[in-house]
Amino acid sequence: MQFLLLINIDPELIQALPAEEYDAEMRGCLAHADELQAQGVLVMSQQLQPVEQARTLRVRQAQTRITDGPFAETREFLAGFNLINARDADEAMRIAREFPWSRYGSIEVRPVADMEAERVRVSAAA
Repeated sequence: MQFLLLINIDPELIQALPAEEYDAEMRGCLAHADELQAQGVLVMSQQLQPVEQARTLRVRQAQTRITDGPFAETREFLAGFNLINARDADEAMRIAREFPWSRYGSIEVRPVADMEAERVRVSAAA
């Protein structure tokens, strides 16, 4: 099974972290990600640009609206993600706990849907 680890960061907690401590956390995180990738567990990992770089697209009643930023009503923002392979949700949660970022926000662990099954269900050509 595949799971997406959505890394949400509280900007106040990250900004309170001294630069050298943040750099040490990031070095450890990257080394751990390299190990997981070598084991075939980590499929893809990416850090996102700051939320100020985001734009949001909405289409309602055939009207398109594009706004700057996500403007979510939350203290945390989506900072990155890891796509992993795991036997089940418990193993995915164990892998998520190995990353340091839940101390500075949260890591949402979400199963990835089977798009091939959905393709078959809606009779969509490959």
